[in-house]
Amino acid sequence: MVRDHLVLSRGGRRAGCGQVTESVTPQDLAAVERQLGREARGVVEVAHRCPCGAPDVLRTLPRLPDSTPFPTSFYVTCPRLTGAISTLEGEGVMKEMSARLATDVDLAERYAAAHEDYLERRSQLGQVPEIEGISAGGMPSRVKCLHVLVGHSLAAGPGVNPLGDEALVMLPEWWAAGSCCGWGESADVEDS
Repeated sequence: MVRDHLVLSRGGRRAGCGQVTESVTPQDLAAVERQLGREARGVVEVAHRCPCGAPDVLRTLPRLPDSTPFPTSFYVTCPRLTGAISTLEGEGVMKEMSARLATDVDLAERYAAAHEDYLERRSQLGQVPEIEGISAGGMPSRVKCLHVLVGHSLAAGPGVNPLGDEALVMLPEWWAAGSCCGWGESADVEDS
């Protein structure tokens, strides 16, 4: 399977660019609970917002409230986004990306830098010896989870995670059908 590995999506705009915020509100947590079908755990902030305004990536603690180590610092919550990412995974994109890492030195170096960025951002939230030096998604040597890479790209912005950026470009406009969680459809959400 051959794919274009572009940094920009159709029309020359960044795929999935939305609003980033530094705080989480009760309305955000309620929206995420509707997205996940359960209460979110260890939430620090909304790392990225869907163009519809709802949270679609959360930043989470490296140790959950029940003491479980949790290496996934950027957790994708939107079910439409996670479904679209899962489709890419099912199409073999991770295998293609991993193969390119083995032969493209520049890509491997940029991906290793993304790994270091991920570790640095997680360390800002605390140290967890059980996951020390382990980022997520297979970084730095392979691609194991596109959800992690896309979440990292959406949270950190373009140019930080090259494979997350590539996956974003491959995704359809998951937000185009409107909010997945009723964001903006009720007064309690509109006031946030």
